[in-house]
Amino acid sequence: MTDLAERRGTETKVYQPAEDSHLLAEVAAEEIAGDELVLEVGTGSGYVSEYVAEETGARVVGADVNPHACANARERGVEAVRADLVSPFRDGAFDAVLFNPPYLPTDPDEERDDWMERALSGGESGREVIDPFLDAVGRVLAPGGRVFLLVSSLSGVEEVVSRAGENGFSAVALRDESFPFETLTILKLVR
Repeated sequence: MTDLAERRGTETKVYQPAEDSHLLAEVAAEEIAGDELVLEVGTGSGYVSEYVAEETGARVVGADVNPHACANARERGVEAVRADLVSPFRDGAFDAVLFNPPYLPTDPDEERDDWMERALSGGESGREVIDPFLDAVGRVLAPGGRVFLLVSSLSGVEEVVSRAGENGFSAVALRDESFPFETLTILKLVR
């Protein structure tokens, strides 16, 4: 009983797979080869990392600032590291980086200080986590490395593409999926 209660408590602190997770996992698995080293930033439950590793044979490392997410991902068999974006990883280490960022625009006066809020809230613009990620991710990419970034129409795809360009990336939309209140786009960023 205690184990089940603990697991349920962890689930309320960890982003669980939804449409955005499934979209990123499917697109990334189509693009990644089995001999590649992949980093998933913001791994949450570990679903995307697990899916990509199983579908491709690639080694996938999941990273999350949330210790509950790291524990949840490890339960799925994901190699998980507690990290804020790409900060602890060495230069040029990864062939691909995946990220389903917190992207929901959120009124700062209505934000709560809890793990689920951090997993969802992209700040006022929806890009307050995306922008620092784009500023930093190039450092950990190997030559020829790619970034697979999920972006919502709520946070401004054009603004994200522009910021990526400022960091030396060109962007191509690999897939769009429309929902009642937003369109989700998977961007492939390359230098």
